[in-house]
Amino acid sequence: MKLVCQNRKAYHDYSIEEVLEAGMSLVGTEVKSLREGKANLKDSYALIKDSEAFLLNCHISPYSHGNIMNHDPLRTRKLLLHKKEIVRLQGKIMQKGYTLVPLKIYFKDGNAKVEVGLAKGKREFEKRESIKEREANREIEKAMKGRKQ
Repeated sequence: MKLVCQNRKAYHDYSIEEVLEAGMSLVGTEVKSLREGKANLKDSYALIKDSEAFLLNCHISPYSHGNIMNHDPLRTRKLLLHKKEIVRLQGKIMQKGYTLVPLKIYFKDGNAKVEVGLAKGKREFEKRESIKEREANREIEKAMKGRKQ
């Protein structure tokens, strides 16, 4: 598995409840650009419309050796999911506060995949709590590491 890009801010802004792997419908220059590692998931999200899943605002830079036939960097890309998965996700999104957030793009067996998370937005105080918890865990690990030696 070759990681292309990751949305680290999603883990800070959302509490991820479920993770799903989906394929992407791409054009040739997009695949070449992804292999160069030129993608950005900042401010991107997934949407279900007419029983189809789409990835919006995902920036894949134009291919460096492309010509006039290069792709639009911010075009809407179709996500390849099974119908049952789409229906199940659509039911969960109907609940208040849930959204689909892309977490990472990677290559698996030569195919470009996107990891999509079913997420619920965190409030400001929840973000502060998670930071405090992470810092406390770091301190504990540091103390345990020093104690073993």
